[in-house]
Amino acid sequence: MAIETNPENNPHEVGNLPNKEATVSPLELSSSSDEETGSTTSHNIFSDPEILAHYTSIYEEAKYECRHLLDPNLRWSEEEERKVVLKLDWHVCLWACIMFFALQIDRGNLIQAVSGNLLEELHLTTNDYNYGNTIFLVSFLCAEVPSQLVSKKLGPDRWIPTQMTLWSIVAMSQYALKGKSSFYATRSLLGILEGGFIPDLVLWLSYFYTSSELPIRLSFFWATLSVTGIINSLLAFGILHLDGAHGVAGWRYLFLIEGIITLSVGIASFFLMPASAVQTKTWFRPNGWFNDRELSIVVNRVLRDDPTKGDMHNRMAITPKRLWLSLKDFDMWPIYALGLIAYVPLQPTAYYMSLSLRKLGFTTFQTNLLTIPSTVISIFTLLGLTWLSRRVRERTFVSMLQPIWTLPCVIALRFWPGELQQSWGTFALMTVLLSYPYCHAILVAWCSTNSGSVRTRSISAAVYNMMVQVGSVISANIYRSEDAPLYHQGNRNLIIINCLVIGLFFFTKFYYITRNKWKARKWAALTEEEKIDYIKSTTDQGNKRLDFSFVH
Repeated sequence: MAIETNPENNPHEVGNLPNKEATVSPLELSSSSDEETGSTTSHNIFSDPEILAHYTSIYEEAKYECRHLLDPNLRWSEEEERKVVLKLDWHVCLWACIMFFALQIDRGNLIQAVSGNLLEELHLTTNDYNYGNTIFLVSFLCAEVPSQLVSKKLGPDRWIPTQMTLWSIVAMSQYALKGKSSFYATRSLLGILEGGFIPDLVLWLSYFYTSSELPIRLSFFWATLSVTGIINSLLAFGILHLDGAHGVAGWRYLFLIEGIITLSVGIASFFLMPASAVQTKTWFRPNGWFNDRELSIVVNRVLRDDPTKGDMHNRMAITPKRLWLSLKDFDMWPIYALGLIAYVPLQPTAYYMSLSLRKLGFTTFQTNLLTIPSTVISIFTLLGLTWLSRRVRERTFVSMLQPIWTLPCVIALRFWPGELQQSWGTFALMTVLLSYPYCHAILVAWCSTNSGSVRTRSISAAVYNMMVQVGSVISANIYRSEDAPLYHQGNRNLIIINCLVIGLFFFTKFYYITRNKWKARKWAALTEEEKIDYIKSTTDQGNKRLDFSFVH
């Protein structure tokens, strides 16, 4: 029988009419249930023999590693699925968060280091600090796509631990910094080695989770960033007290100790990152993560949610043709544009909070402790924003709460008087701004969902993150030395950019609604026989298929 469904729930369901109001065609398959066993498996698109044969041939041709577990007749209960997802959260999501913690330790500890005497000892100005951040970000974004190509060929399970091990060695070498040249060199090497890590990890997570589950897992992922900020501040508070021990500056101990932490996580990742759900059994883990039934549930639930996840195997390289097809996918450009400017209004304050607080009279140790409140609050606003997005099945307007939050704050910063006696007021204003509800997790998952294929998903995550890094380059150069300490001119520019972000969210909503309506008209004009023939023989790929609906 035909059912009604919402493409927002399952945008990849073959046969979905691309508009929300439409009724599902007979090509779509109803949910299956078994009252005696309590099995309640829904959205089984493989129940249709035509669709099953179509995707079976694709999986065989791609040598997809999980293809032997495709089972159109498999049913499972909600309780079974809940237990499987809990196992995935324990083994996959938790370790992803730990790896992201290791990244952010080495990526973010420069902020704590400059709260000490790093700039003075290396004879650097705040503009030199800006240039160092810019060099890091440019190197980072230049490495995004090459890193993703290497990861897709070798597998994230091999490439990510290799990246972590290499950059931790560079991070520890910052102990021996001598001046501007060595500072710039290590910034560049860290950017090159860390670039691509985030989209690589998102791709690995997408192997295990459905499209509706990914945003909340990514929110845990980025909540780790906030937790790392707290831990970094506490570590810095303790480690910087070693300043002068054995004639060594405290910031040098900071780089060395936190580099060792990252190295430990990188080495452990070689053993804790399986290539896929069917490859968790190994000599040091003979029983794997799942029994046979659980493994079948893991694979089939992901494929029924998004059949395109089996169109490449996890050691399959992205050819130049596939790369070009992904790069020119104009339907992804609105999300890329959001990545470019969405975070600019908040990043300069984050970069300069420690320097600003020092110039306003706070001590090194007070400064490190004062960065904690906004970090703690941002964890709750991030998780709350992502939960709200999933609850109301809305991405654009929920994500737009971020620039709506930051706009009054940057306006206030622009007109803040700046007398020294108002230092606590400046701290409070910065804290409110940096407690913003971070929409990054929603946008990354949105980018993955609207890609429509592993080929595009692999590249789109990297391109999106490149745009974010370009935005970070812009952010790193908005506050200038001559505008210190409250950067009124820079904040004026942030107000303009913040308004552009809000306008771009409205445009993105309009664009995807318009594209879905266009597809719906094309699909509705086909007869049932033509729809079947289209599904079997169309040359349209990924999100260009008429039976693909963009989420927004």
